Amino acid sequence: MAIAKLDAASGLLTEAASTTSSDEVADRLERLSERVGNMAAGEGALDPDHGSLARVQTALNEVQTAVSDDIAATIEEARDEIRSYRETIEGV
Repeated sequence: MAIAKLDAASGLLTEAASTTSSDEVADRLERLSERVGNMAAGEGALDPDHGSLARVQTALNEVQTAVSDDIAATIEEARDEIRSYRETIEGV
């Protein structure tokens, strides 16, 4: 099921948050993980549409430049999951 890709992305972001030494980066990744997880679960005001997922991807771009290569690779895996999910929804 396509929604599992968002669950996987959320888990990867939680993993990345737990391995960073920066509290600020960890907090941001945790918030993004929660946001993606809520989209996957159908909770909250955000549906997993192209616009909301693009905003998450933009935020991940910003974070990715401020972390180590290992954490950046985990973030990239999450971005790939989100990208794969976006291919399953209509629009744009």
